[in-house]
Amino acid sequence: MPPKVKAVKAVKAVKTVKTVKTATAVKAVKTEPPSFNYERNLTTNFKFGAHVSTAGGVFKSVVNARQIGANSFALFLKSPRKWVSPEYKPEDVQQFHELCSLHGYNPRTDILPHGSYLLNLANPDDSKAEKSYDAFLDDLKRCELLNIGLYNFHPGSSLDGDHGDSIQKLARNINRAIEETEFVKIVVENMAGHGNLIGSKLSDLKSVIDLIKDKSRVGVCLDTCHSFAAGYDITDQEKLDKFLREFDSIVGAEYLCAIHLNDSKAPLGANRDLHQKLGLGFLGLEVFRAIANCERLKGIPIVLETPIEKDEDDEVYGEEIKLLEWLEGRSPDDPEYLEKSSQLAKLGKKERDEQLKKFQVKTSNNNKTAKAKTKKNKAEPAAEDDQEVAKLMKKRRSK
Repeated sequence: MPPKVKAVKAVKAVKTVKTVKTATAVKAVKTEPPSFNYERNLTTNFKFGAHVSTAGGVFKSVVNARQIGANSFALFLKSPRKWVSPEYKPEDVQQFHELCSLHGYNPRTDILPHGSYLLNLANPDDSKAEKSYDAFLDDLKRCELLNIGLYNFHPGSSLDGDHGDSIQKLARNINRAIEETEFVKIVVENMAGHGNLIGSKLSDLKSVIDLIKDKSRVGVCLDTCHSFAAGYDITDQEKLDKFLREFDSIVGAEYLCAIHLNDSKAPLGANRDLHQKLGLGFLGLEVFRAIANCERLKGIPIVLETPIEKDEDDEVYGEEIKLLEWLEGRSPDDPEYLEKSSQLAKLGKKERDEQLKKFQVKTSNNNKTAKAKTKKNKAEPAAEDDQEVAKLMKKRRSK
């Protein structure tokens, strides 16, 4: 889940010289280009970016991405916590197109909007699933209005319904949406595993894709925190490679369209969607070094969703983007890398210890509950048997 993003500070004002009219001529206006806090690295083939704010209009996301030196970015197309939002103003759409062109972002490949938190296309309740579908379709049409080629969303939950039935309903709704739109690719995100969420297992993603008619219009976004929370250990190069091979085998390499980049506050297999800044969590910096040197991940959006503190805005992503670019070309035994990894691990130690303690308490309580349930289940048939024996004995005595 992306953090609540705040708008970055305004780009430094463009310096201008006012036009001076004279009887003989009009002097041209002189302008200096706006300056940005972080320059884009145009020599890399990796599209490192972040989820940025749209406060002030959807077009603001482009400038905010440029301000942090992003080569890709995510945004909310509308409020993620409302079912209905106002339509875009035509001038906002026009500005979005112009700014993408000005700053060199290809909307078809570099932008990965995130769907509403309210969506559940797999809801067993038909009326609620239909409400989600209407909001989902609205998102997709907004993408196409902005010429955006990718749309990422959470696949939803089976709640108290049958998991297989919910996967089929999800796929039916994706097929409907594809028929009602022209080109935007629907990118399903893997999940952390809590509750009855769809997508915590790679097999869920395969089941959904298998049911999609036009497979050129569907893909997958892998979230590093979600993967780890769901029990996939990706903490070093070897383990990441193993996970990607498993993805290729089960889902298919051709469906990997994007990465959400987050460390994890919670331990492996905790089923908690708790994002952490890079290097501070249980994943550690090594997996992000491995990603920054993974050939197959070049050319797709790799989007940060790490937490933003109360006194920060999304400019903090500029530092993490530069960290990722710094990791390119570095080996796991590079002295500077090892020092940086150690520094970040120390910064996150206190919070990791706190989360580990919570996880251990929860695991202990769950084990106790499971044992008590097992004991009860074993005892109940025995009691029923005793009652049956008593009935037979009573019957015999009555004869």
